[in-house]
Amino acid sequence: MDIALARRRELRRAATDAEQVLWRLLRRRQFAGVKFRRQHPIGRYILDFYCADHGLAVELDGGQHFTDEGRAHDESRTEYLATRGVRVLRYTNRELFEEREG
Repeated sequence: MDIALARRRELRRAATDAEQVLWRLLRRRQFAGVKFRRQHPIGRYILDFYCADHGLAVELDGGQHFTDEGRAHDESRTEYLATRGVRVLRYTNRELFEEREG
């Protein structure tokens, strides 16, 4: 089995509570009729959620993203994705749970 495919399957099975909630909102074209994929690979990265029609990635950030190292990694990842025509929207897990309507 492809290692990347196995990793994506593992990530889906081990989805965080926030990822599970957002997936319930995005799946089956429930959000503006737009198709999203979860744990979608682009280059060397696996995106939390991706809409190919709009070149849009939605990333949910937990605590590890708020360290200096985490922020640097996220910035590098966002730049890499931008070179491939992908815009990245980042939300914290807290924002998802407390400001879902926004």
